[in-house]
Amino acid sequence: MSVVERYHFDESLFERLQALVADGTLSAESNYVRGRIEPLPSEALVPLDRALVHKGQEAIDRGEVAAAVLNGGMATRFGGVVKGIVEVVDGRSFLEWKLLDAERAGVPMVVMNSFATDEATCEFVAGLEVTQPRFFTQSVSLRLNRDGTLFLDEDGAAAPYAPGHGDFVRSVRREGVLDELRARGVRLLLLSNVDNLAARVDPAVVGAHVAGGRPITLEVTEKAPGDKGGAPALVDGRPMAVEGFRFPPDFDQDRIPVFATNCFVFDLDALDREYDLTWLYVEKEVSGKPAVQLEQLVNEVTRLQPTTFLQVPRTGPQGRFFPVKTPEDLEASREPLRELLHSSVTD
Repeated sequence: MSVVERYHFDESLFERLQALVADGTLSAESNYVRGRIEPLPSEALVPLDRALVHKGQEAIDRGEVAAAVLNGGMATRFGGVVKGIVEVVDGRSFLEWKLLDAERAGVPMVVMNSFATDEATCEFVAGLEVTQPRFFTQSVSLRLNRDGTLFLDEDGAAAPYAPGHGDFVRSVRREGVLDELRARGVRLLLLSNVDNLAARVDPAVVGAHVAGGRPITLEVTEKAPGDKGGAPALVDGRPMAVEGFRFPPDFDQDRIPVFATNCFVFDLDALDREYDLTWLYVEKEVSGKPAVQLEQLVNEVTRLQPTTFLQVPRTGPQGRFFPVKTPEDLEASREPLRELLHSSVTD
């Protein structure tokens, strides 16, 4: 079975998007958010309150909480090795640390793979002495040339890719994961990237989501020099997370003192619906040639559902943001990671 047959390639959708690239509707210019953009007022950022630990722990103890990990993408940043199975510290991989954290917290875990990470990840995790997660996969699409024609690699073959982590909100529903979690009594789902090991299952974060009363909570944290990524903003008066490259060039992103960590808490019901997320135009160099990918980002759900923007600590024993994007990041971070991973998030 080919990759496109196995991993939910949608030919009709592909042809529609292909036409939009060909006629210029989808381009680097179309990525920019339109409308009046302003920083969120400070009162819209909710500080994490450790006094909410007990509220969150009660939800966990009732079996209402599960964790999800984004382990998709193209497995390129670590030289073609699937990042989730790379050893981090003490002989354990990124994904193993995530699974151990879920065990510690007593919550089930689901993991979204892509065609590029699925087989290696499932085989690796099957050999671990951990509670096995529920794996599911995101969809696949095919790269294009700038004129909308099909991109062919150096062997003359179509080039598949994973169309962004926004595919999570479609795939978790399509693959029956929501129904399975709901049957277990789960009501809330925490989501984080596999490479952010600081995003542990923290009862205070769960409690903050419950107290916030909104269907989505997005964690934000203080910016540091050089940070890139999404940030919360008002767009025509509506609060939402805006990915960094979607801000117009004339908007000063330094006006926003925090950025989004791609860590969420979702009401399960908030995921059980179709979302019309924006398709974004992304160019990559593949086989020495420019290739176009059309991707969606999960943070755009904040445009479509009421969201609590939860400001969390970045560093320290209860820090929530410590991503490792490259092998060089990992080598420079092993000792701080070891300290982080052996610390507790509770009071």
